Amino acid sequence: MDAPLSPTLPPPPSLYDISPPLGPATPLYPGDEPFALRWLARIGPGSPINLGALTVSPHSGAHADAPLHYAADAPAIDQVDLSAYLGPCRVLHTIGVGPLVTVAALRAAGAATADLPPRVLLRTCERASTVWDPNFTAIDPAALSWLAERGVRLVGIDTPSVDPADSTALDAHQALHRHDLRVLENLVLDAVPAGDYELIALPLKLVGACASPVRAVLRRP
Repeated sequence: MDAPLSPTLPPPPSLYDISPPLGPATPLYPGDEPFALRWLARIGPGSPINLGALTVSPHSGAHADAPLHYAADAPAIDQVDLSAYLGPCRVLHTIGVGPLVTVAALRAAGAATADLPPRVLLRTCERASTVWDPNFTAIDPAALSWLAERGVRLVGIDTPSVDPADSTALDAHQALHRHDLRVLENLVLDAVPAGDYELIALPLKLVGACASPVRAVLRRP
């Protein structure tokens, strides 16, 4: 008698888009400029093209903070080294760890291995929020220092900020500054298994800006 056939599973995707949609419904950090698209021209009599104009906070959607965002006289986003945003990356699942990702949570997720790549993305929630929710998971500044000591150059997270919503000291952002770490915020890691990938998340060359939206993707090695 023939053995029953195992179900054929589809292969995992070779490319994960980890950027949320950027539009009028994009949740905003309080005080950020909302997304707006207005049309300067539409195809029709007198116009052969559609031509739009955008107004948007550079911290909307998946974005890269520049050091200028949290330190006076620090580099703007057009001045940062792009190499941090491109290359080997590890996704760590720290779902349900509480208000802060701690060193203990990183160790439990597998960050203590000797082969930790220079880029680490943290999945902290089962589903990235599609509305503003101040009760998101941030990162303990000690955890950022711990990662920097292990050669990490970029840290990303699937929440609006590495600091809690009610923080005024911005201790995590100041830890980024001390260790010259780059950061990505508002990623969508809902469908991404823990493991190693290639990260591609280049910021725009926005002269003098404190941040830039990115189209962040992960590619299987």
